[in-house]
Amino acid sequence: MLFGRFKLLPLGRLSVALFVLLASLDGRAAQPEKASKDLANASGQVDVIVQFNRPLAADLHQKVSGHGGKLKRELGLVRSGVYTIPASEIPGLASDPDVVYVSPDRPLVPTGSTGGNWVNDFHTDSVNAPAAWDAGLSGSGIGVAVIDSGISTEEDLSSQSVVYSASFVPGTDSAVDQYGHGTHVAGIIAGNGADSSNKHSYYTFRGIAGGANLINLRVLDDNGAGTESSVIAAIETAVSLKNTYNIRVINLSLGRPVYESWALDPLCQAVEQAWRAGIVVVVAAGNGGRGNASNPNGYGTITAPGNDPYVITVGAMNTKGSRDRIGVVPASYSSKGPTAFDHFVKPDIVAPGNLVISLYNSHLLLNQESPTNEIQRGLYETNGDPTKASEAYFVLSGTSTAAPMVSATAALMIQQDPTLSPDEIKARLMNTAFKNLVPFSTAVDQVTGQSFTLSADPFTVGAGYLDVQAALGSTDHSFSKLGSALSPAVIVAPSGQVSFVNAGSAMWGTSAMWGTSAMWGTSAMWGTSAMWGTSAMWGTSAMWGTSAMWGTSAMWGTSAMWGTSAMWGTSAMWGTSAMWGTVSRLNDGWPIDLLDPTAATVTSGTDMVLLGDAAN
Repeated sequence: MLFGRFKLLPLGRLSVALFVLLASLDGRAAQPEKASKDLANASGQVDVIVQFNRPLAADLHQKVSGHGGKLKRELGLVRSGVYTIPASEIPGLASDPDVVYVSPDRPLVPTGSTGGNWVNDFHTDSVNAPAAWDAGLSGSGIGVAVIDSGISTEEDLSSQSVVYSASFVPGTDSAVDQYGHGTHVAGIIAGNGADSSNKHSYYTFRGIAGGANLINLRVLDDNGAGTESSVIAAIETAVSLKNTYNIRVINLSLGRPVYESWALDPLCQAVEQAWRAGIVVVVAAGNGGRGNASNPNGYGTITAPGNDPYVITVGAMNTKGSRDRIGVVPASYSSKGPTAFDHFVKPDIVAPGNLVISLYNSHLLLNQESPTNEIQRGLYETNGDPTKASEAYFVLSGTSTAAPMVSATAALMIQQDPTLSPDEIKARLMNTAFKNLVPFSTAVDQVTGQSFTLSADPFTVGAGYLDVQAALGSTDHSFSKLGSALSPAVIVAPSGQVSFVNAGSAMWGTSAMWGTSAMWGTSAMWGTSAMWGTSAMWGTSAMWGTSAMWGTSAMWGTSAMWGTSAMWGTSAMWGTSAMWGTVSRLNDGWPIDLLDPTAATVTSGTDMVLLGDAAN
């Protein structure tokens, strides 16, 4: 594993079974040296991303041409090009000394959401966003690049809010959202609440950073599908326009499976270049938390580029329709760490991501697919028919709705202190995150009766729940002297000794927040009697046992996704029902009367049962 720059911090003892977990996630030993494993079954003409060991030049393109390749797009940010090449030529191309790595131009496909009757999710209240507004902060003057399906300007999102637009979708120059995902994300960041601010309104749906300038970089088409190379090209554009539009934040509410180490993944290379350029990169964790038959607990499901240790990876929580954060619990579908191959502790932080209300337009595909996702006007207005569908607001679930809350908070922090670096922002967000979370909870799917046991462990909730007020209240500049804020990795010795593995130059050193007085705090579950103890969830009967995903039938095993029915087959994961989007077709409902918004309260405890989990 790529731990040459890292040092160990002991955490205590853990079941030896976790060692098996991590070993099975480390699939690099079986990979071809310089070609991605998911190219093994490719045939015919294949679109690939070729990374080189030096800047792009004509002679490099000629080398690929010599193998029958045709250039489609240059990706200079990551010393790469996108080519169409015969699959049979890939081994020969990969053997070239100037070629670092060859991987497919992989698709990224966010999916839809279920419908129903809704209550207010109160996500802005739950994360203490009003404290920023009371302090006069709105993200004014800060550029936030939304790399998504485009933005459709609505009453709550004026054309003045979108200062630049470009399309990276082949065949169209229009950056106007035709799908609905990007508009919903943009509303969470910078919606101005105009449609719910009239004389009849009793609640206003507004973005956390309503004054931010949005840079609209469209990479997903009318059906919400896109490619990795389009995302990389959009990131490259954001970096090039950083000074022009003061772009300080990139939001990526999309993802795809992890196929190789972050050090080889071209998408990870792109987000790291943006980070080094001074741009905070916020990424959705993914929606694989419910797992599948071979991985019933959903651990090890973080998607790329959320597996990169530099970026801020965001998981989803369920507010259960309450302003009070004391009862929030993890969303059952939110992807969990550790990351495949590298075993980084992800997500870094969590935010509301269940039944989140934001903007939409009736002509957009997501609304046509799920018209019942429109909320009722009675949720925010007192006049007229309270059951009438809103023409402005819409519900979606998934980590894609959690990520923009963190992006907006970063914009507020930068407005307050423009000198903050991406590493300082990440450190402050994690250090100030709310940690007194419900340790264990249960979600029950009303349709199937399947239950999901949820734990507020580091692989599920990271450093804790987003707290806007606390993040803005932190004025500690000592983080700037400690180096980078790379997410730590975890290793388990055969003896069962568990250790965080931290970068030697990282701020998470022995005196930093990962130490004994760390961000987990003395009252947190991470203390001496914490989850790492002998009676913890990691015991002999734990999820890491012989029936876990890490066993012989694990995703890296002989029946894994790399088999004959793998992504190149007709029943591949890249079909219309792809699971790798960051908007979930699942949602964790509310333990309250859905028709009575005044009943939106919760009871805290150690065993919260969520009703209304339904998948379509």
